Amino acid sequence: MRPERVRPVTLGEAAGALPPGAPAIQAAPGTGTEAWGTELTGVSINSRLVVPGDLYLALPGARHHGAVFAGDAAAAGAVAVLTDSAGLPQLPETGLPVFTAEDIRRLVGPLSAAVFNSQPRDGSAPVLYGVTGTNGKTTTTYFINSLLQALGKSTGLIGTIEILAGGEAIPSVLTTPESPQVHGLLALMRERGLDAAAMEVSSHAISYRRVDGVVFDVAGFTNLTQDHLDLHGSMEEYFEAKAALFKADRCRRAVVTVDDAWGRQMAGVAGERAVTLSTSGEATGADWQVHAITRDGLGHTFELRPLQGRPLQVRTGLPGTFNVSNAALALTMVLQSGASAEEIQRALDEHDPFTVEVPGRMQLISESPAAIVDFAHNPDALSRTLESVRRPGGRVIVVFGATGERDQTKRPLMGAIAARLADVVIVTDDDPHDEDEAAIRADVLRGAHSQQATSGRSCTILEVAPRAAAIARAVEAAGPQDTVLVAGRGHEVWQEVKGVNLALDDRVELRAALAQAGFTVLSGDGVES
Repeated sequence: MRPERVRPVTLGEAAGALPPGAPAIQAAPGTGTEAWGTELTGVSINSRLVVPGDLYLALPGARHHGAVFAGDAAAAGAVAVLTDSAGLPQLPETGLPVFTAEDIRRLVGPLSAAVFNSQPRDGSAPVLYGVTGTNGKTTTTYFINSLLQALGKSTGLIGTIEILAGGEAIPSVLTTPESPQVHGLLALMRERGLDAAAMEVSSHAISYRRVDGVVFDVAGFTNLTQDHLDLHGSMEEYFEAKAALFKADRCRRAVVTVDDAWGRQMAGVAGERAVTLSTSGEATGADWQVHAITRDGLGHTFELRPLQGRPLQVRTGLPGTFNVSNAALALTMVLQSGASAEEIQRALDEHDPFTVEVPGRMQLISESPAAIVDFAHNPDALSRTLESVRRPGGRVIVVFGATGERDQTKRPLMGAIAARLADVVIVTDDDPHDEDEAAIRADVLRGAHSQQATSGRSCTILEVAPRAAAIARAVEAAGPQDTVLVAGRGHEVWQEVKGVNLALDDRVELRAALAQAGFTVLSGDGVES
């Protein structure tokens, strides 16, 4: 996740490249002035990832201060250590020059940018697109990547499912990697001569400073709905975390979806750098507007109209009108990077770039019944997905749960949504982590039963665990005309229970259950979004 060749930068040069207001770096007692000339070829905050030539940043951690691992970093080839006053007394004797700074977390991104030279001013860096919002980040980045390839560009991708540096795929653990990896990846993409890259930017990445020092050529906003309140505390704080991406020091241009009040507020944050997008189909004053949405097989066709000029004729083969919104955002972002409407229309006509595989996003496993795996794991996403999968004359059977040790307030909300929109609701386990599985299910079931009692709507509500048994139960209940939706985990292949990772892939379990029931399973990964 870093380039093969890095021009050495002295520690003094890296410190001199820090932005105004950054914490000052000082030599620790016993470190001579000559140490400022130490040559660096990398940065690491993890002693296990250090390679020779690295500056090891010893940060405070949840359980241990990184300073205690400085000996391991030195053994791996680190050439200097930077820590804070709390870490200084915990440093073992390493023989390396030691430097100190307070609020050291603020230095990780800028130092990584300076050492890896990830975005030089000579224009050699890939054009960088960043997408944030609650839902749609993954699909939108895949759409950007696909459209750019249709335009003949070489591309990279950094996101939840995978990291792509040209033709090389790197498994992804975090939606956005840590800052040294981000800058290393950008430098690697530049070294390989890639034209552009698209990155998912989560609120965690912004709050934990994983994208510090990164400047996006075009930043895009999908939507904001309830999620991650265990971290942010309120929707207002959640919004502020997202809004940091649209400040002048983070992005050069922005495309903001303004279908609701949060989007309109975000456009105000971006100011004159923002182009607005309305995907609701209603007449608005947005710069670009989606109109004429028409069902086309599993997907839709639509027009993307500017305030002045000819509309673009667009198609996505993926289910759900939310994928119309994702496609429109991706398209508008690429337009803002300088591509002409004429060449984009040609690419749309010739390559159908918005019918693209994204594992675990509206992934079609079977057509009769329609069996789908999707990542919908919050109230808004579950609602949109359930509304999109119903077929005439058929029932909707949904299997889902809620993640443990996360925002508990959304659990009954998701239960209520399922009882309102599905005909058979099967509540099971997601990733319980260290929380009691039955207690999580009870929270979800409370919302489902409350909705049923209030509305008087007839639906079947079941509690089935473990998850594989719940999926099998859903298929047993399904007829050829029905839809089985397995929601919440998408592409994930492990279920964490009491600190143990158990192999569990919803797609594998759903295929097996369908085959056992005598239904036809699509070959390969089918249609994905």
